Amino acid sequence: MPDFTYVALGRNGSRETGTIQALSAEAAGHMLKEQGLLPTNIEAKDNHSIFDSLKKVSTVSLAEKIGVVENLGIMLKAGIPISRSLQIIMKQMKNPRMKDVMSDIYNQVQSGKGLAEAMGAYPKVFSNIFVSMVRVGDMSGNLEKSLEYLSIQLHREADLKSKVKGAMIYPSVIIGAMIIIGVAMSIFVLPNLTSVFKDFSSDLPPTTKFIIAFSDFMSSHAVLVIGLLVGFIAAVIGFLRTPPGQRFFDNVALRFFVINSIVKKINLARFARVLSSLLKSGIPIVQALEVAGESIANIPYRELILQSAKDVKYGKTLAATLGKNERLFPPLVVQMLEVGEESGTVEDILGQLAQHYEEEVDNVLSNMSSIIEPLLLLTIGGVVGFLAVGLIAPIYNIGSNIK
Repeated sequence: MPDFTYVALGRNGSRETGTIQALSAEAAGHMLKEQGLLPTNIEAKDNHSIFDSLKKVSTVSLAEKIGVVENLGIMLKAGIPISRSLQIIMKQMKNPRMKDVMSDIYNQVQSGKGLAEAMGAYPKVFSNIFVSMVRVGDMSGNLEKSLEYLSIQLHREADLKSKVKGAMIYPSVIIGAMIIIGVAMSIFVLPNLTSVFKDFSSDLPPTTKFIIAFSDFMSSHAVLVIGLLVGFIAAVIGFLRTPPGQRFFDNVALRFFVINSIVKKINLARFARVLSSLLKSGIPIVQALEVAGESIANIPYRELILQSAKDVKYGKTLAATLGKNERLFPPLVVQMLEVGEESGTVEDILGQLAQHYEEEVDNVLSNMSSIIEPLLLLTIGGVVGFLAVGLIAPIYNIGSNIK
């Protein structure tokens, strides 16, 4: 939708300028009049500046989405019309990308579209969960309640992401520092130490010969080694961003003994929380499973959940279809879902499962540093020990030969 710059007179006769999105200049004029402004000049805006290009690629944080949901819910509960609420939120936005998005949503709602339909035009900003829960709220006339459930879901998601990122900072920094220090020592420090042993004719231990050969190679091909290291990292990241790479990574994560448990708990917690929120909002089970499946990043989990949506559509129970793969959905989850389906309290059971696995994830992440720290210390100690043996042993040999 194109942008138009306008000059208008306010109710008190003040001169106001700004930008508005509309299908045409005439539509922009009608929108301004509905806002109580009298337009005196409307011109199409050139959207090809560098700043506009940057706005299009800028991201929208989860915190900003939470702010939109909470503020919109508060204003609707206070009796403020939805169009006026969107206008207030739009003016509060500091992120230029989000400001443009909310401006367009406001204009679409002003022109008669539903809020869910307007948000659906921005799938990279508003996920399927977001749009589906808003649509159900629009249809049921209880948008405030849907926004409340959505706010809870987004808060849980933000909390989980924050804890995962926080737990990964420490090992990432340590491993990165180890690689940088190791490469620097191999290029600049080891050659000076190993050059001493080359002048002696005595036989050197195998560890020392390996260190000398390694340091000579690193010092002679420093640029090549650094280039290969950077290229390897870039290639791995690029591969993991492809569908085959993502599938490979997801399958490895579910099988690797160190992290498989926490990966399963994170996916189970997210699935249970999302599906519970969707069902409480009044979304049918099949549609809720489809939306919940699309919200899961792990491919094996996503495929199983989407398949379960098809199975449930044809009459199978949710517990039976998810229980086909005990590696992804353990017996505890399946048994509780069976109880929920028999008693008609699936959304409540899912809420309990979500809380259980979120607490499990909290416990694992809080103890992760105590688990990873010994492994890192053992690795560093092994490397230091190997270098110490390789550099000290020749000194004893040299001393023995001199005697």
